Amino acid sequence: MEQFVATGRRKNAIARVRIQPGDGKVVVNGKEILEYFRRETLKMDIEQPLQVTETLGTFDISALVEGGGLSGQAGAVRLGIARALLLYSEDFRQTLRQGGFLTRDPREKERRKYGLAKARKRYQFSKR
Repeated sequence: MEQFVATGRRKNAIARVRIQPGDGKVVVNGKEILEYFRRETLKMDIEQPLQVTETLGTFDISALVEGGGLSGQAGAVRLGIARALLLYSEDFRQTLRQGGFLTRDPREKERRKYGLAKARKRYQFSKR
């Protein structure tokens, strides 16, 4: 059985996604998708590339995710799925590109600066 493996990243999360023809089972880190992500919105976010290409339910998806939080991990899995679909069929490129699923979200956490509480938040100002 042919497998298509791709990597997706978002924030500090990295996902290694493997898709193969099947009946639509999605497993993330050994757990069912809703068991792992716990939010229906994240599940919908992950399935978007499959819906756009009309391949929902035709692939078994297995993802190994590490780093970041749930939202970042979901974004990483989504990018990984989109890239794996491209390996499966180059015909999906235009559809996925128009949906914005092939663009890696470059936003990262800004570093903390000295003299400040966080990256931009300052300590409370005291006049006296």
